[in-house]
Amino acid sequence: MTQFVLAAVLGVLFALGTFLVLRRDVVRVVWGVTIISQSANVYLVTMGGLSGAVPILGHGGHGGGHGVTDPLVQALVLTAIVIGFGTTAFALVLTYRVYEEHGTIDLIELGDSA
Repeated sequence: MTQFVLAAVLGVLFALGTFLVLRRDVVRVVWGVTIISQSANVYLVTMGGLSGAVPILGHGGHGGGHGVTDPLVQALVLTAIVIGFGTTAFALVLTYRVYEEHGTIDLIELGDSA
């Protein structure tokens, strides 16, 4: 049941991101790319395993460490989140500069003025 819910949520997130990428507004395109990248991060964490136990051994070194979730996936996704945040901020600043320069952020109008 949990896998079905996660698959449905990921499908909705990817669909929303794709819908936004296909819009004419540059800001919506940037948000669409951001949503798709965050959806990929959620997918990676999901595939890394969600059913892990706490990685602390029980008293006397017995028990506790069975089925531990791989921390490498979580570290890579955390890095991807930070890089994605910086890239999104940079893309929004570039969008603002395009608006200052051309007076619009509509992709069709920007293509006609070039």
